[in-house]
Amino acid sequence: MTNRPALLDQLPDADFYGFEDLLTDTEKDKLAELRRFLAEEVQPHAVDWWNEARFPSDLLPKLAQLELSTPVAQGYSPLFAGMVISEMTRADTSLATFFMVHHDLFVEALHAFGSDEQKARLLDDARALRITGAFALTEPEHGSDVAGGMATTAVRDGDEWVLNGAKRWIGNGTFCDYMVLWAREPETGHTRGFLLDANLPGVTRTRIENKTALRTVQNADIVLTDVRVPAADLLAGVESFDDTKQLLRGSRIMVGWQAVGAQLATFDVARAYAVERLQFGRPLAAFQLIQQQLVSILGNAVASTGMLARVTELEHGGYPAAEGTDSAPGGNPADGGAASGGMARAALAKSYASARMRESVALGRSILGGNGIVTDYRMAKIFADAEAIYTYEGTYEINTLIVGRDITGVSALR
Repeated sequence: MTNRPALLDQLPDADFYGFEDLLTDTEKDKLAELRRFLAEEVQPHAVDWWNEARFPSDLLPKLAQLELSTPVAQGYSPLFAGMVISEMTRADTSLATFFMVHHDLFVEALHAFGSDEQKARLLDDARALRITGAFALTEPEHGSDVAGGMATTAVRDGDEWVLNGAKRWIGNGTFCDYMVLWAREPETGHTRGFLLDANLPGVTRTRIENKTALRTVQNADIVLTDVRVPAADLLAGVESFDDTKQLLRGSRIMVGWQAVGAQLATFDVARAYAVERLQFGRPLAAFQLIQQQLVSILGNAVASTGMLARVTELEHGGYPAAEGTDSAPGGNPADGGAASGGMARAALAKSYASARMRESVALGRSILGGNGIVTDYRMAKIFADAEAIYTYEGTYEINTLIVGRDITGVSALR
């Protein structure tokens, strides 16, 4: 393979429609700082971490120095927050997933539902990554149906709660200091949230082995056996499972941004390979079929970015009222625009972008031919990690049915 970086530098970026131009100058500078960090500290090592299924804990102090925890809470725009996740995914999907689990679920849960005492005790350390967090909702027998089928229980016993049950696929679960853990109170049927100290007696954590995606992420099986949690660690602001949905909706949108980032990475790798790789005496990029595939990847990425940019704006500005309701346009972002389809809009963005991503990574893998199935060229890793994006935060099928219920008024879910 020849090396022609000068030519690549002269070509248009994957941000073909200039979405970054919508950012402020401060946000553009911060995004450039993030890119430098990813180029120097992450991208050169990400394949090795993935091959070894090893999480780079030594990277966390450097990641914390970027001060990108919960950007909207710091005054950055929602679009910038989405682009942070997209850029991290562009460099390494696993790192972006760690960041999302810790900041967009654990830290956001503290912001949204923590008491003043809980925030004072944990929030600064969590934002600075001096402590790490996880989000424990999914169970061995309950994924998409966990809202109605949660088997993990929480029973009040004086000044403590006693937890029993199991959780599965918990990202950061092997090493985190705390988990936002969800359990059902049998007496009332209400869902409760806890700031669970992951090192309490009765908590067993086992790494999930043999994954073919997100190998750097340390997913765990969690077993809870008579775990006694102080009442002070009950998430004060959680009233029901509907509160959980507020976090899941935002996280679902951020996974949509991961689908954007995976497509940007695919375009980067596939175009560079097509320009540099010589076959039949000329670059692959000279062949019409290769150009068509690259244009398809770019088109998917641009369309996905546009959809995510708009739904992110709606998520933080309020969803339009549904026809026939008394809600005013703009709504209340705190209630998720549930009555006016906030979850459905998030579900459509995630399902659409992840489907386009699946098409894009398949095209990218094809462009690299045999080299597309070894991680040395990055594309195999991007291709494999895309399968996790396609599945978590609601499978394509479940998200489709959420939208279908909203636009027909008839639920296909029981």
